[in-house]
Amino acid sequence: MSTSPAPNSPGAEHPLPTTAQLRAAAETFALLASPVRLHLMWLITHGSYDVSTLATHVGISIATVSQHLTKLRLAGLITAHRHGRRTLYAVEDPHVITLIGQIFDHIAPDGSLAPDPPR
Repeated sequence: MSTSPAPNSPGAEHPLPTTAQLRAAAETFALLASPVRLHLMWLITHGSYDVSTLATHVGISIATVSQHLTKLRLAGLITAHRHGRRTLYAVEDPHVITLIGQIFDHIAPDGSLAPDPPR
């Protein structure tokens, strides 16, 4: 006899995550745990930028920004496109854009949890 999951139990609306999904999600969150990489991600979700512009906005060296961008690109979180002599970095995955937007909607400017908007 098969029963469906209770309304609030795992699997009721979404299938349980696989081990591979859990591992990949943890690796993504670990990558985003760096304040510099999170700052870069926030900037790149709001437009395409070259490395020197990103370095200026974040206040660190071009070499350091390049290292962070390489990690983000290899993880598939950002893309790089040539535009003349410059390489522009962008976020094209709507899931990543939503993830970055949601975390900053959740955290107030003072670092506390942001209050929920009125319904």
